[in-house]
Amino acid sequence: MPRQIDLIRASKLPSNMMQFAAKGALSVPPDEMLEILVYLAKHNQVFGSLARITLAGWDEKASAAAAADPKTAREVLDYLVSPDNLRPKLLPALLENPAVAASELAKFAISANQEAIAAMLQSARVRASKGILESLRSNPYLKGEQAAAVAALLNPGKAAALVSAVPAPVSAVGGAAPSETVSKQSEIVATPASEPVAEAAAAESGAEEGGEVPDETVSAYLAEHAQEIAAQSDKPFQPVGGIVDLLGADYFPVSENKSMTEIVEVEEAVAQPAAAAPAPAKAAASQPEPGKRDNTMQKINRLDVKGRIQLALKGNKEERSILIRDGTKVVALSVLEAPKLSDGEVEKFALQKNVLEAVLRQIPLKRRFMKNYIVVRNLVANPRTPLDIGLALMKHLQPVDLKNISGNKEVSETVRKLALKMYKQKLDAAAKK
Repeated sequence: MPRQIDLIRASKLPSNMMQFAAKGALSVPPDEMLEILVYLAKHNQVFGSLARITLAGWDEKASAAAAADPKTAREVLDYLVSPDNLRPKLLPALLENPAVAASELAKFAISANQEAIAAMLQSARVRASKGILESLRSNPYLKGEQAAAVAALLNPGKAAALVSAVPAPVSAVGGAAPSETVSKQSEIVATPASEPVAEAAAAESGAEEGGEVPDETVSAYLAEHAQEIAAQSDKPFQPVGGIVDLLGADYFPVSENKSMTEIVEVEEAVAQPAAAAPAPAKAAASQPEPGKRDNTMQKINRLDVKGRIQLALKGNKEERSILIRDGTKVVALSVLEAPKLSDGEVEKFALQKNVLEAVLRQIPLKRRFMKNYIVVRNLVANPRTPLDIGLALMKHLQPVDLKNISGNKEVSETVRKLALKMYKQKLDAAAKK
């Protein structure tokens, strides 16, 4: 007797039974019911939305059992690990399930939120996988301590060298305690917040360079784009996609001690049209209240186009990470001209979906950026990258990345098909050698 899932795939089940299936009410084993729901959610236009609602409320124990079982259907596991469908409590089981493809975890790592990043860094599988860690390093929500942990895992030799340079603890009688030394050194490698490893990560990702940016650099950019700046001089800061929606409430780059009230206030201030306030009031608002220090968003929101360009060229990493999302093209592009801009920042920009298309077109025009393989790979994997740019860069990718992109449902079908074709060609060429 054929399974119900086979009948559904063949469209041989009557409409009333399909509705029962979408509600999870068929008399079938739990694993098959879950497979049916996922199939309907992904492939059935009539009952798909109902199936997705059913899946969202599916029994947590049954879902956890499926997430941990290597025999669970691949389509079900891919659905469960998808960022749009993932339940946080299922993530640890999915990370350790060998049936969940590393490519899916790498894809998930690129846009994982803070809670998911923390879980991934606790996973033995993730910590041992260079591919997943590379994707995690490109995550725009990665914080300093987490970036340090990822850098240490990707470069254990550097971390070990730094650990060996740390003095061993001394016992009360003046001698080193061997067992204590081993314990402390292990702690230094394993703890993301350890100072030596954090310094290594900062150097690895291109930490903020010292020194001031010459005024001539700023003047040259302003002169080159004078006409465009004049045309948009009063345009307020309007980030592509919004602030909290894009960065996430747990990542909002203002302060580690921020509150949601502050975030909402800032977003409202950003969203408020510049013309809504009369000229005298606007002039008064351009200066912070005496004794009150602006956070980064408030500081940026007070600046006109010329001021934001100067900040993009001379400011710090946090300010650049916000200004790259500016909806005013001349401001966003000025970030790419910043002398202090690091390769690590460009790697993140190349993968972001919340930037103007002009930014993604400008990155490949910089020879320095194109020498960085991660930048090239991230541009091809970014669904926002213009098709002509993505196709042109694909020839530079390694087979493993071509394979990953061929299965990435977020990019266009044209990119996926060409990636698969080039992957097969490179495999054939390697086999002939």
